Amino acid sequence: MRLAGKTAIVTGGSRGIGRAIVEKFSTEGATVVSFDRSSAPDLPRTRTLTVNVTKESEVAAGVADVLAQHGAIDILINNAGVNAYFDAAAMTESQWDEVFAVDLKGAWLCAKHVLPTMKAQQRGSIVNISSIHATLTIGGMFPYAAAKSGLIGLTRSLALDYAAMNIRVNAVSPGWTRTHLVEEWFSLQPDPAAAEAGVMKAHPMKRIATPMEVANLVAFVASDEASAITGASLAVDCGLGVQFAT
Repeated sequence: MRLAGKTAIVTGGSRGIGRAIVEKFSTEGATVVSFDRSSAPDLPRTRTLTVNVTKESEVAAGVADVLAQHGAIDILINNAGVNAYFDAAAMTESQWDEVFAVDLKGAWLCAKHVLPTMKAQQRGSIVNISSIHATLTIGGMFPYAAAKSGLIGLTRSLALDYAAMNIRVNAVSPGWTRTHLVEEWFSLQPDPAAAEAGVMKAHPMKRIATPMEVANLVAFVASDEASAITGASLAVDCGLGVQFAT
């Protein structure tokens, strides 16, 4: 119950890593409000607000709702994001704007409207869900890698600007994680079993992370147990990011 008495906002909490974070926070005693376009898990002390994180008016209204209902916001988890696979020479301006609106702008908007409350409280924890692609990537991941790199920069800047107010800002960077998107990618390959086996072989631990393993780290970083950690980017990638390619 390390999050007992805390109120948390989790964006994109209806599935995948976001769903696992909502579940983990609930079991740890937090009151959780998910900002999403669809329903999040029906768990104790959880509810969902329909919020498009790329629209400032909706974010502002969602934050106001949380404050009216719960009186404080202790934790913000910026998890909402979209994958993107484009040719840089063929991608349109509108497609670029759509990707960055969710993966980067949305995190800034949520932080913008939560920070005044955290400043008044003189406490708070923000965790941005980035990606292993923020520091190393593979072909075909444009502009996803660029957006996630921007999220790491956002994390550093906010951590520095608000550290004196006891507001911590960190990033968690998952690698391959067994979500519906990864399962879908495997299924679309010519030989799904061979594709999955190849991915497992590439990892030092010979497996990929589960959403709950990511959520476990997020819960620790968001909690008071991590009170001396700010501006950090922590990987959850089963060792993939520490080896040379073979």
